[in-house]
Amino acid sequence: MHYIVHCLDHEGAVEKRLANYDAHKAYLSSAATKTVISGPLLADDNETMIGSLFLLEADSKDEVVAFNRADPFTKAGVWKTVNIHPFSKRVDNR
Repeated sequence: MHYIVHCLDHEGAVEKRLANYDAHKAYLSSAATKTVISGPLLADDNETMIGSLFLLEADSKDEVVAFNRADPFTKAGVWKTVNIHPFSKRVDNR
C-alpha cells in the first residue's frame, strides 16, 4: 500500500532542518520502509523549504507512523504538522 506523508515545518525551522539534513537523509536511505519519492515543500519563492512530502510503500499506516516518529526531523522538532493518508496511485508517468 502507498501512503502520503505531508509535513509542514514550524515557522523559521530552516536552520534546524539544515542542521539535521544529513541524519534525515541517512535515515531515509537505511529505513526498512520504502521511500518511493520524497523532497522538501517550498514557499512561493520556490526556494525556502517549508515542509516535506513523502510517497511511501508500507504494509500499514502504523508502520508509516512509526517510520515518521523515528525520523531525525521529527526528533529535532522540525515539523509542526504531519498528516498521513493512504494513497491510491492511479497514474505514474515516470
